[in-house]
Amino acid sequence: MARVPERLRRLLSSARRTPEATPPAPPRPRQGHNLFEAAAAYVAACAEDDPARAEEAASRVSPGMLSFGVNELACRALLTLARERNESPRTVARSLLGLREQSAPRPAADA
Repeated sequence: MARVPERLRRLLSSARRTPEATPPAPPRPRQGHNLFEAAAAYVAACAEDDPARAEEAASRVSPGMLSFGVNELACRALLTLARERNESPRTVARSLLGLREQSAPRPAADA
């Protein structure tokens, strides 16, 4: 059991030391595609009715990542449009989807 603390001490002290002869590693090139770039390309292609471009954009990232990116884009676009129109995001969203304004919810009746 006495050897474990000694081994830990050696490991930790060697981890703290940086070899002076080793130059810093160059920055790694970006791997994969940015999910927001893919989402923007996908939504733009869908809006322009370009299925080939939409398919290519969708193939850049996983479906879950694409869904997240599209959702984030929709939220940001809705907030921006609501600010421009000086309306609530809910009102703008319902308007964009062609839905009528909902009346105020009715209080539940006592049973």
